[in-house]
Amino acid sequence: MTSAANTAPLWQPDADRIAAARITRFQAWAAEHHGAPADGGYPALHRWSVEQLETFWRALADWSGVRFSTPYESVLADPAMPGARWFPGATLNYAEHALRAADTRPDHPALLHLDETSQPAAISWAELRHQVGALAAELRALGVRPGDRVSGYLPNIPQAVTALLATAAVGGVWTSCAPDFGARSVLDRFQQVEPVVLFAADGYRYGGKAHDRTAAVAELRRELPSLRAVIHVPLLGTEAPEGALDWSTITSGAVEPVFEQVPFDHPLWVLYSSGTTGLPKAIVQSQGGILLEHLKQLALHCDLGPDDRFFWYTSTGWMMWNFLVSGLLTGTTVVLYDGSPGFPDTGAQWSVAERTGATFFGTSAAYVMACRKAGVHPARDHDLSRVACVATTGSPLPPDGFRWLHDEFADSGADLWIASVSGGTDVCSCFAGAVPTLPVHIGELQAACLGTDLQSWDPHGRPLIGEVGELVVANPMPSMPIRFWNDPDGSRYRDSYFEMFPGVWRHGDWITITDRGSVIIHGRSDSTLNRQGVRMGSADVYEAVERLPEIRESLVIGLEEPEGGYWMPLFVHLAEGAVLDDGLRDRIKRTIREQLSPRHVPDDIIEIPAVPHTLTGKRLEVPVKRLLQGTPLTKAVNPGSVDDVGLLAFYEELARTRKR
Repeated sequence: MTSAANTAPLWQPDADRIAAARITRFQAWAAEHHGAPADGGYPALHRWSVEQLETFWRALADWSGVRFSTPYESVLADPAMPGARWFPGATLNYAEHALRAADTRPDHPALLHLDETSQPAAISWAELRHQVGALAAELRALGVRPGDRVSGYLPNIPQAVTALLATAAVGGVWTSCAPDFGARSVLDRFQQVEPVVLFAADGYRYGGKAHDRTAAVAELRRELPSLRAVIHVPLLGTEAPEGALDWSTITSGAVEPVFEQVPFDHPLWVLYSSGTTGLPKAIVQSQGGILLEHLKQLALHCDLGPDDRFFWYTSTGWMMWNFLVSGLLTGTTVVLYDGSPGFPDTGAQWSVAERTGATFFGTSAAYVMACRKAGVHPARDHDLSRVACVATTGSPLPPDGFRWLHDEFADSGADLWIASVSGGTDVCSCFAGAVPTLPVHIGELQAACLGTDLQSWDPHGRPLIGEVGELVVANPMPSMPIRFWNDPDGSRYRDSYFEMFPGVWRHGDWITITDRGSVIIHGRSDSTLNRQGVRMGSADVYEAVERLPEIRESLVIGLEEPEGGYWMPLFVHLAEGAVLDDGLRDRIKRTIREQLSPRHVPDDIIEIPAVPHTLTGKRLEVPVKRLLQGTPLTKAVNPGSVDDVGLLAFYEELARTRKR
């Protein structure tokens, strides 16, 4: 068993920061009103939040001022997973809560938006509320009723936020894809849920170029017979196609929104899994569940409030966009950036943070590591004095990423809180991550989140401390899916999370919970490297190998072979000018042997032109493993979910040549 007790933290919040944190104020209030522990800091609060689950969520709803238009009968009528029933009897509306700040700060910016060429432009709370009101009235006039699906094929722009909120206001069910998704990928998602309205941009700008999407939109219109209306968003200045409504026409009036009061478990939106091995799972989350979970995450864990500016680099095809929009729930100004993460140069996201005065900066671990390799100096070259926290997700932030961020900001005198967070589309939230009152240790997520009974289990269902195990959640969370779309008997839902440990959510990640309560993510458990009984996550290999300046990106696969052997190749995408010679091969092997484990030195190191990813940026580990096992491409992966399907032919051919 490993101990984490003696390592010094990279960062420690000072007494003033701890005292000012909203989570500190919540704990004191919950101690007075709901019996939470007044002492013991975050560990005591977390323990109470999972041991007294119903009391915690009631306290959070009270403290956050959640407006139940009809009262709830109980907090948790049925705790069984799947199928937990939260706040039965209650009715509310997510959009009503997202627009509450319009009552107190009507002229303050709700949204700041910019693209690759523009300066930030503000939309006030009053303007946003009136646009949502006008659009909600138009949706009702088009016949949209509670439960109807409304879809968006839009980039990360204010129109997308307005459309989501107007959909929620009328009780509709929102779903979106980014316009860089091809028509086939979008149809794989939207055809499942049969939307009645489509909001569609004529194109988008990315990497200094305009990308016309009118042909893709025309294909969506042809292939979605459920559509009653199409609303044209002319980002490239084109006229609305025949039969489509124009955005500006239907949102021009100043209308007070009418908020449909819906049951707590009424569907809010549909998100999609990456869909690498078949049709993407259409994941349905509820208005009330998302409202409470995001209030918890954004107010308590991210420490966001009305004077903050919240930026996370994302697209409408990723759950982080939905999470970003929920910043409105805390009265925070949300920053929307529509453009490439690295244009005109690698430091582009830091420039966005500077120009918008972001206080909370969210990005991917991959972007942080790309900046480190490119020699970017964010705090030296940009005024980031307002940035209190840099948060990362998408993959584990390697230890070198922690050190680099800390050192870059420390050199400018900043006291930077670094929050590596991990969760999933499946819950549209984090299982573990940011806690403003706890220290940060290199390579570790600070703690499990409140109300999240996060555990690491061995194959027999025994909890582990200090050892690698399966990430499980042993009690329900309000934002867990209420169902999958087109899964009438719930079998696909059960198979996805509850097959290994019935009644307990198994997420599919390897984690270690340390003896101080911090969390280390090792990568997906379904692509785990298990050599001679020693398990290791792929993320550990990437972290070590990609420190080498010659390696741009890598992909490691562990392949169980029929005769009982185990083949572990490492595929490497080299930096420009690098050569995979014997010297580099030896350095790669030595790095893995010394930093990880002699057992996990790859059998072969193979150069590839690029690493294949899903459309949301995840490495295609499991589909590549299936291809190498001889599974045909059509069965191993859904081509519409891959950023460059042409990269996969290499693995098919490699599987054939190895069999000879």
